[in-house]
Amino acid sequence: MSSASRAPARPRHVRAVLAALADAYPAAATALVFSTPWQLLVATVLSAQCTDARVNLITARLFPECPDAAAMAQLSVEAIEARIFDCGLYHAKARHLAATSRVVMEKWGAELPATIRREELEALPGVGRKTASVVLANAYGVPALAVDTHVFRVAHRLGWSAAKDADHTADDLCRLIPRRQWAPAHHWLIGHGRQVCHARRPACGQCVLSAWCPRLGVEGAARAAP
Repeated sequence: MSSASRAPARPRHVRAVLAALADAYPAAATALVFSTPWQLLVATVLSAQCTDARVNLITARLFPECPDAAAMAQLSVEAIEARIFDCGLYHAKARHLAATSRVVMEKWGAELPATIRREELEALPGVGRKTASVVLANAYGVPALAVDTHVFRVAHRLGWSAAKDADHTADDLCRLIPRRQWAPAHHWLIGHGRQVCHARRPACGQCVLSAWCPRLGVEGAARAAP
């Protein structure tokens, strides 16, 4: 069961935190470079346990040769491995991309359709809720909130979730955050996790959320701006 019902954040607390994050990261957006929904899907699959900077180096050489599902479906797993070898977990990712490219070709052709649904994305090999949410939000403009390691960490430190996995954490966040802010909140929380709320040594003295962070021993809701 999700933790949000056990320790819900007060709405004013959430609004204040989101406003502070929006001010701190006004240009927050995905760092992955892509031209089409298919390319974003590929980049997001590659990004698991790999930095966006590394993924962009890989896709810069991969996409000119394999710009769509039709081109990638022509490659064997071994050929894909040779093109993404410097990416973490590249054996599994190559298998998933090979299988996914074939499924996309069989169902839709070279590109993901404009009408694709979440359940169709999540049915693709190697595509889970996080990847589907990234594609929906960034390629299609559909409200979605992906939870990666940074979002997970910041959400838990704020007391917005105590769930033990990313999917239930996403459920908690989607209950707390207005739907229209799901996609930008994902980018704001990632930006904060990367720049300030680090895993080992968070820069609490520089944190714009210090007034609402239970980690600092402060009751956030009581100090929220009126």
